[in-house]
Amino acid sequence: MPPVFVLALGALGAAALVRILARESRRVNAELDAQRRVEEATQGDRRGTLRRDPASGEYRPSDS
Repeated sequence: MPPVFVLALGALGAAALVRILARESRRVNAELDAQRRVEEATQGDRRGTLRRDPASGEYRPSDS
């Protein structure tokens, strides 16, 4: 019977660890999403578009 108890305790510990890791993952993702929203709000349309350079064929940021 003792091996059954050890396996049960191991399963309970694993389940608790999964719950803790899932909660931490949601917390970190919420922080990252909030930071991303702040950056997008402050940055606005400052991100330029890419234009193709006819001479080289490479894409480069536009000057505007």
